[in-house]
Amino acid sequence: MSTKHVHRFRISVEKIGDPVGQTGTSPPLAFEVQNHDDILAIVDRVRAGTAFTADEASALALGVKLLGGVVLAHRHDPLFADLQPPLRGFIGNLKSHVASSATQGQ
Repeated sequence: MSTKHVHRFRISVEKIGDPVGQTGTSPPLAFEVQNHDDILAIVDRVRAGTAFTADEASALALGVKLLGGVVLAHRHDPLFADLQPPLRGFIGNLKSHVASSATQGQ
């Protein structure tokens, strides 16, 4: 991906507890990704345009963008062949849902 038109992000995940109330002993996971979209702006739009909690909307938007980025980068890999059409459809539906929510709020 050309660095001229990319947004760079550092993603961090830290375990804060488990089912029995123990805090995490694993070190936080952190990695960097590049994307042609501003992922934080997309998270804001999904938060505003869905009835999900802020955490759920953030997880949804981030998960879809991260998965979509890997699928796009490896679009010729047979591993992703069955996933590409439904993922495109889901992303289109999500965008439409968020857009219609934005126009209803005006």
